Amino acid sequence: MATLDTLKIHIYADGADKAGILELYAKPYIKGLTTNPTLMKKAGIKDYEAFARDILQTVTAKPISLEVFSDDFPEMKRQALKIAAWGKNVYVKIPITNSRRETSIPLIRELSAQGVQLNITAILTLEQVRDVAAALNPKVPSVVSIFAGRIADTGVDPMAIMRESRLILAGQPKAELLWASVREVLNIVQAEQSGCHIVTVQHDILAKAAKLLGMDLGELSLDTVKMFANDAASAGYKL
Repeated sequence: MATLDTLKIHIYADGADKAGILELYAKPYIKGLTTNPTLMKKAGIKDYEAFARDILQTVTAKPISLEVFSDDFPEMKRQALKIAAWGKNVYVKIPITNSRRETSIPLIRELSAQGVQLNITAILTLEQVRDVAAALNPKVPSVVSIFAGRIADTGVDPMAIMRESRLILAGQPKAELLWASVREVLNIVQAEQSGCHIVTVQHDILAKAAKLLGMDLGELSLDTVKMFANDAASAGYKL
């Protein structure tokens, strides 16, 4: 059975908790890190740049993706160039559209042509993948993040979409396909099976995977029975 240490897919820790980021960064099975404005808001971060620069004091040897937060393309470009300058290991996350459904493809093409390492995020359709594949610079490393978990939330199996996306990106030798929005440990295995290069996993699911991935099901059954017994005893239930 697979463990986090034996999986071939690259596991990126997804979060904005500084202590968690630094702890996971030290784990050999963590190959990179990602965050986004929503995670940062939930973590109570008020100063985006101060947080990012603080993390980058330690996170120097593994890639980290930091997202722009403007909804206006000229300002998005300014932010992207500023973020990219913070470190050679930084990838700038650009959403596939802005909130008005206006495509980011011209900006993606421009930034990629300038040598900016990009992580194109919030992708859910094959049409979006094709557009990104046509816009990226084949000489510059990039990440194409498909939100497979959100696809699954709609009742659609994302596995076929991920496999097709890998084929679409075949002409981009430095582009890596990323399975985003993991909902459960199984998704990590599915991401590997579908040919993704990377899977981003939230800190809490990483903790569960470190404990349970590859565990003998008979032993897990016994652990479950022990949990029920212990909880009933500690609650003092009587009949």
